[in-house]
Amino acid sequence: MDEPKPINIICGPTGSGKTSVALELAQKFRVELISADSRQILKHLNIGTAKPTSDELNSCPFHLVDIIEPGERYSAFNFIDDAESAIADIQKRDKTPLIVGGTGLYLRALTDGVVEIKQEDFSIREKLEAELEEKGVESLHKKLEAIDPLESAKIHPNNKNRIVRALEIFYLTGHTKSELITTGKYRNSKHKFAYHCLSPERELLYERINNRVETMLSSGLLEELNDLISLGYKDKIAIANVIGYAELLRYIDGKISLDEAIAMIKQNSRRYAKRQMTWFRKQSELVFYEESSKLFDALKVSLKT
Repeated sequence: MDEPKPINIICGPTGSGKTSVALELAQKFRVELISADSRQILKHLNIGTAKPTSDELNSCPFHLVDIIEPGERYSAFNFIDDAESAIADIQKRDKTPLIVGGTGLYLRALTDGVVEIKQEDFSIREKLEAELEEKGVESLHKKLEAIDPLESAKIHPNNKNRIVRALEIFYLTGHTKSELITTGKYRNSKHKFAYHCLSPERELLYERINNRVETMLSSGLLEELNDLISLGYKDKIAIANVIGYAELLRYIDGKISLDEAIAMIKQNSRRYAKRQMTWFRKQSELVFYEESSKLFDALKVSLKT
């Protein structure tokens, strides 16, 4: 029996054009899209999250968009359950799931598995990555072998990401990944995945981001926010702390001018894109594409076979 094909993931920084590529593929193939975007899951916040338009949502099934209220807790643990359900539903109808998004935490949960952790401590990962840089992957693999021999036996000694994550799980929870798998506090996918990262040249990406912010504002971002405030969503939006809305809330509260808010939205969006690219570059087995046409052509071949 042939081994199932890996599920394709289109990832990349904000403003890179990944959603456009995914929608174009969905028009030509029996594809349904699953969002891996921590902002597009939020109801009501449409313009500032670059959510697919109503026409786009009607033209192509797009799962995991508009599923929680702003301020509602939603973890990577929740995401993998919802994504797995969407994949099963799509495949049951003899269609092909295509993951699209830029939230690294969600993507890592889906491809590598995730432990139910109430609060991540990013300093632990930073320390492990510094140790990796200083002592090398072999040293960390030996450390994992001493802590969790069952898991270390499953991981190739050169797989930096999985070694670091397995150690991170132990230091976060006090339990090994092997132990947690038996408790139900660990989720992992039965599927295999193939990453395709859209990564435009930095100056072009930043120009796109700046233009995108201007387009959002001219499309009514401030008006959308004011409407939501009038409906009583201000506190929830503040808790959600989404770029675009957070800065405009400061303007509405009289803390900064509109020009300052717009400049901050652009700057924070560029910084977010930079953090995303830093994360993607650290992942193994990613294929990078500077141009969306090349990504489209690569996936077109994959979806035809």
